[in-house]
Amino acid sequence: MQSGSAASIEFVRSAVATIKRLPGTSCAEERIGCLLDATQYFYVTGNGFAAIEPATEAVQLADKVGHRSLLRKALTVLGVTQADTGNISAAVECYARALELAKQIGDVVSECVVWINLGVALLYAAQYKDAIACFEHSIDISHGNEALSAIRLSAYSNIALCALHLEDFGRGLKAAETSVRESPVPKSAADKMSRVLRENYYTRLLLEVNSLEKARERCEIARKLALESQSPRAEIAASIAEGLYEVHAGNVDVGISRLTSTLERARIVRAMLRDTLGALVKAFEIIGQPERALIYLREMMEATRQVQQENALNHVRLHLESLGQVSEGMSAEEVRMARQEAALRGKVAEQELFKSRIEMLERLAVTAELRDDSTGEHSYRVGMLSGLIAEEYGCDAETSFMVELAARLHDIGKIGVPDAILLKPDKLNDAERQIMRTHTTVGAELLSKSNIPHMQMAEEIARHHHEWWNGEGYPGNLSGSAIPLSARITALADVFDALTHKRPYKEAWPLEDALGEIARLKGLQFDPQLTDMFLVLMARLKKSHPDLDAYLGKAAQSSPFLQARSKIWDTLRKSKEGNDTGSGSRLDLQR
Repeated sequence: MQSGSAASIEFVRSAVATIKRLPGTSCAEERIGCLLDATQYFYVTGNGFAAIEPATEAVQLADKVGHRSLLRKALTVLGVTQADTGNISAAVECYARALELAKQIGDVVSECVVWINLGVALLYAAQYKDAIACFEHSIDISHGNEALSAIRLSAYSNIALCALHLEDFGRGLKAAETSVRESPVPKSAADKMSRVLRENYYTRLLLEVNSLEKARERCEIARKLALESQSPRAEIAASIAEGLYEVHAGNVDVGISRLTSTLERARIVRAMLRDTLGALVKAFEIIGQPERALIYLREMMEATRQVQQENALNHVRLHLESLGQVSEGMSAEEVRMARQEAALRGKVAEQELFKSRIEMLERLAVTAELRDDSTGEHSYRVGMLSGLIAEEYGCDAETSFMVELAARLHDIGKIGVPDAILLKPDKLNDAERQIMRTHTTVGAELLSKSNIPHMQMAEEIARHHHEWWNGEGYPGNLSGSAIPLSARITALADVFDALTHKRPYKEAWPLEDALGEIARLKGLQFDPQLTDMFLVLMARLKKSHPDLDAYLGKAAQSSPFLQARSKIWDTLRKSKEGNDTGSGSRLDLQR
């Protein structure tokens, strides 16, 4: 673990394979300890996907022997590896179980650790308000316990970062100041790197409120600690803060030069690439050069897309392997033949197989959508309504079933849209609108590379559900019947659901107003025949299902991911209610 050499990697891989071959549950504690050590080794050396296997094995072994403390620890470690590799839904499920176990055994320290890691996973997913709720809850339950001071400081630091993204600068400054003021003098390289990151957040928040002198002081502290730590990541974080300070202070040439040279280093230290590109976008916006800002925004989006697509496909591969459906090595012709075979069979067993195959993609789609739909039910409602429209149109039961499942994946491409655009509460400008529109092609590309048979319909829906009947949609400016039927159906369901639910940029419309808008767009945005059928269907559904949301979103209730989220938010709500009757609470659930 000290050297991190290639030989060490092979040694650890071999050790994991040996431990996996051991029969029974003897020496369980030692085996679990070795597996978690291996997980940590892979994690710190940047082999995130390799870390999943030993962590999963540790969870399974701890579960078999009923060791609740080790199971809590293993679940937390597995959650960290899942979140680090982009599988937020799996991470949330791990943390939900870990929290239950921590409460059962009365381990407050472990409970705080889980809440912090859960908050970080939500931060990764750009669910900033939910992340803050987790961090503030960890602060509440650790209050007065000196053994948990490091956890509290981590929580304050993460709150500062979330508040920076949310542009809640007052809250962010209070948290950042606390995290820095109460931090002990850092001694180890790791502690110094953490402190530099905290100083980075603090500096950026100070710059947002034009507190230049304080920002300069924090930059100097960050630079000194970065040099002492000899950490490339810390060096880049300090340089980002300095570059932004210079731009805000009017030293534009110095600031831009510092940031562009930092970018070259960040292309090597990939973990800092997104932050560096974001700083350059901000800098060029400040100096009134939106064209240059857009260049770096597009690069940031492409870098994010590549990482997220690679992570998503790796998780799909792992999921298929767990089902015994290994997809590696399938040629395009084999995939085509498998699709044809699946279409020809048309059996219930084949439908269930397809449903299990796309489960991971479905989770990714829901996670992407959570950034502007806090319930996570939008994809399920759109899928259900699309299947009902297909039935109304006259599609057979098998086709309607496929439309429902495929439509759930319609917005999976949003994993590649920058948070600042997806979460923007105001109207998008032309450049931002063009970037938002790429979610159609990003989603279709991801689905086409998944190597799952019978995915053609899902690809078509992801690519074309924003095409308009009159040819004014995107991305292909298709018109009329040139738009695939499944995409025309999903377009109706998607717009109806978006209109009738609150989003960051709009309030929910009354049902009748939404139906009136869809009727107005008949022949313009929507297929005229499908629109008439849709309006008839909605009139019938209103009568038979007074709670239309509950009916259309019932499939979401069986999602393990959404069930885990529900348990977590119930815990936070109960805590808030308890604190409200006492000394007050710092929680702001926004729910």
